[in-house]
Amino acid sequence: MSINVKLSETLVDQAKHYAAIEHRSVPKQIEYWSQIGKIAVENPDLPFAMIRDILIADQEAPVGEYQFG
Repeated sequence: MSINVKLSETLVDQAKHYAAIEHRSVPKQIEYWSQIGKIAVENPDLPFAMIRDILIADQEAPVGEYQFG
């Protein structure tokens, strides 16, 4: 479900900048930032690098179980 929200022009401009660098849409960039913030609030002792790794791993497609030949 999507909804419309009002955001500051500054936030949207910053999101445009980072979205272009990260090859995301502006809404996806803002969603990414919100996920980082949520994880950081829920886990205040986690370093940013670990939070980023969690988000990257979460987006990877499942590969399946390894099977011995």
